[in-house]
Amino acid sequence: MLNIVIFGPPGCGKSTQSARLTSKYNLVHLSTGDVIRKEIKSGSELGIELESIVGKGELVPYNMIIKILESALVQNKNSNGFIFDGFPRTIDQAIDLDKILAKDKQEISTAISLCLHDKKAIERLLNRAKLEGRKDDTENVIKNRLKVYEEETYPLISYYHSQGKYLEVKGDCSINDIFYNITNIIEEKMALAQIDNNILNIL
Repeated sequence: MLNIVIFGPPGCGKSTQSARLTSKYNLVHLSTGDVIRKEIKSGSELGIELESIVGKGELVPYNMIIKILESALVQNKNSNGFIFDGFPRTIDQAIDLDKILAKDKQEISTAISLCLHDKKAIERLLNRAKLEGRKDDTENVIKNRLKVYEEETYPLISYYHSQGKYLEVKGDCSINDIFYNITNIIEEKMALAQIDNNILNIL
């Protein structure tokens, strides 16, 4: 299975690239927000509980997010793999994700970071806010989101680098160029994995 974690600062375009990668490799796109909405729509026991929480405007507790992810993984266990978008956000969450995947003898194949300078991120998000009428997406709010990313999510680089799974892609190119660079990296990694498997079979 091809299991990809994609992360980067706000405005880097990870959701756009996730959608493209999902289509190209026939993966299941797991965005926590989308998964929560899907679970609610299903009318399951967990979905009913989630609807009550979301309906009150409260944040979904982390332990429930883990349950949602586990449920989504079970429901799609015969898929080609998953792309995790928006999760994990911290090293603790990355460790939990590794444990969940290990239950099915799976693991993260690669963790792709879309790198983008703060100045470019602010510029992109301000333009998007203007186009989409997001009055609450002010420069101060965006800067705070970037600060949170720097403090909580940026450390994922060292975590996945220590596992030999970290890959970096520049996020300041065009959408097509970013996608081309990501797929090149994935194809190279898949080819190397195939070579390793062939060697093991020979041995």
